[in-house]
Amino acid sequence: MPRLIVSAPAEGPLVVSPEGLSFWGGVDAKTGVVIDAHHPLQGQSLAGKIVMMPTSRGSCSGSGVLLELAMNGKAPAALVFHKHEDILTLGALIATRMFGCPVAVLRLPVADYDRLASKASARLDDRRLTAEGLSLGLNAVTAEALQLSDQDTRDLRGAQGPAVKLAFEMLCTMAAVQGAEKLIDVTRAHIDGCIYAGPANLVFAQKMQAMGARVRIPTTMNAISVDRENWQRQGVPPVFGTPASQLADAYVQMGATPNFTCAPYQAEDAPTLGEAIGWSESNAVVYANSVLGARSEKHPDFLDLFIALTGRAPLSGVYRPQNRVAQLVIDVDLPPTHDEALWPMLGWLAGQMAPDCIPLLTGLDASAPSPDDLRALCAAFGTTSAAPMLHVAGVTPEGGLAPAPDAKRLTLTRADLVRAWQEFNTGSDKIDLVALGSPHFSLAETRVFAGLMKGRLRHPRTPVIITMGRESRAAAQSEGLVAQLEGAGVRFVSDLCWCSITEPVFPPEAETLMTNSGKYAHYAPGLSGRRVRFGSLAQCADAAETGTAQRALPAWLREP
Repeated sequence: MPRLIVSAPAEGPLVVSPEGLSFWGGVDAKTGVVIDAHHPLQGQSLAGKIVMMPTSRGSCSGSGVLLELAMNGKAPAALVFHKHEDILTLGALIATRMFGCPVAVLRLPVADYDRLASKASARLDDRRLTAEGLSLGLNAVTAEALQLSDQDTRDLRGAQGPAVKLAFEMLCTMAAVQGAEKLIDVTRAHIDGCIYAGPANLVFAQKMQAMGARVRIPTTMNAISVDRENWQRQGVPPVFGTPASQLADAYVQMGATPNFTCAPYQAEDAPTLGEAIGWSESNAVVYANSVLGARSEKHPDFLDLFIALTGRAPLSGVYRPQNRVAQLVIDVDLPPTHDEALWPMLGWLAGQMAPDCIPLLTGLDASAPSPDDLRALCAAFGTTSAAPMLHVAGVTPEGGLAPAPDAKRLTLTRADLVRAWQEFNTGSDKIDLVALGSPHFSLAETRVFAGLMKGRLRHPRTPVIITMGRESRAAAQSEGLVAQLEGAGVRFVSDLCWCSITEPVFPPEAETLMTNSGKYAHYAPGLSGRRVRFGSLAQCADAAETGTAQRALPAWLREP
């Protein structure tokens, strides 16, 4: 049944994408041009177009980018999906209802989607979509059937003030979009919308703050876009640093904890098996579901705040046990030997194979991945898949769940890993920056890197920067690791992560960076405009000392 999710008039040429797109790191918020170097639409403008894709993928921050585009007048006129989608849908809903910047959203059955995709242009007027030889009536999504508790109903009517009333209105609409029958309690929230993608994020947060918004449940915060206490000394221009800092301040004043990390699962009080939480930030959600066995949908930016204000979330998706079953089995042909660079490549490839469904990875039982290996796997998976989790047979808590009876089966081979390595390594051999901590560096990683850099100094022209959460950095300082690495020329930066860092904290003269992160290897070309080299932590240490990276495949990836 064709569904009109966000109603707005729209008319324009069609842009059809064969795969999903993350608007964060994938679309320039000022121009509407696709900047994802790995995407088939790279270089095309989406502004004013009717954009079709199966669903979105990647970062939860895509909703903020879409709001920014809408407020800049550079958003698509409409978005058309044929699968479930939340991130861009919520951004369009906020733009349309809160700020009067309309962006229509439709979900069509596959047959209608395919018919529309063959057309050159289309028009959306009221509840009808028309194109050459095609006319589709659309059914508006409503929340009338949603079962609300008595307290929900009172809050929806404004008993707790205008901010909570708005939060419930948006939650109820998204619940209807997701097909949820009711809302559930969640124990904690994690805010991703504190990254400064542009003025729109700040306008939203300050508007909510002015309405009296105050979080109702324990709420942590993602990495932000400046080192909150040091950005002025770092030379960040006030035109960027001031609003980015004000955005963080707004969420803190609404009651969120200023821990500023994209890896909240590294905290001592991490979520537990079966705990229902309300998190945003793609890597955090995938890790919480997959490795900790907690329960959270990959909530879009802005919905994260609405969940924090109410302590409620739609009962949909992977909150339901039956929806945590794998729909695809990926048999991994594991090389006889490997290093930790295997895991981000596996995650990135698994996301490509399962762009919109939960996969089960097999063949890794004997590999004994560390928490950091699994973190790298989940983070890279979150860049290429819309799914909020994956399973690893014999490793993750729910890896023993039987896949769906109709689950397909694919094989991930050494040749696939070689392709990932090659796509991650497009930069020159001269390394101008070693970028570590995407997601934020852990204490365990810091110990390993300190051992690798013992007795070595970074090359004079190759800065080495580690982004790290405050709690983990304090622990590393107490062990003397920060002082040791600083003695080797390594620089630590808190509050930021690599997906939010900007010049001059990001060295302006750098042309090619090296990282051990599959997530950053994917996003860096679009976000930073730099070329990338990728490798293990040991290879990053070598590059830090020599200022160069080896071109050859690692020995474990070569033909036996």
